[in-house]
Amino acid sequence: MRIYLPGTWPMLRRLVKTGKFDPIGGTAFALTPKLRESYVTGDDEELEYAAMSEAARASLRLLAVEFGLGEDQVPARRVVVAADLEDVKLRPDLDDGAVRITGPVPMSAIAAVHVDTEEAEHAVREAAGAVDKADLGDLDAEFLVGEAEDQELSWYSPEEVSFLVDLGDL
Repeated sequence: MRIYLPGTWPMLRRLVKTGKFDPIGGTAFALTPKLRESYVTGDDEELEYAAMSEAARASLRLLAVEFGLGEDQVPARRVVVAADLEDVKLRPDLDDGAVRITGPVPMSAIAAVHVDTEEAEHAVREAAGAVDKADLGDLDAEFLVGEAEDQELSWYSPEEVSFLVDLGDL
């Protein structure tokens, strides 16, 4: 099953260093039956994009925690790691596309990495500070999150991740 793991820049650094992506709490997103039911129309590609978008919003939540802990030097970029795994458990108690995995994901299972560009950093930083309020219905916060979500994530192959991290850390 293709899954989408929310992450942050420090998590990408650890992936490069260890060769494994360690998702927080084992949380990921995928095209689950519940996600499919929540859409009236849409082919698999569109629904996979919806799952990836849920992971990108979860990445905003992770960034909000890092910024809240004073980690202001962390690049304000959403990170989503796409991987193919078999041992995935559905989480119907969470969001429609939420799944749980156990343990770190080896580089060999990673299909792609999606990351915001440098140009998106301002919008992403603002959205990370507003994502909780947006989830509670604050219209101004929803606007800020929408600004970040309007930014398309760039696609990188697993082989490009170390170069991406090196360039981003300059």
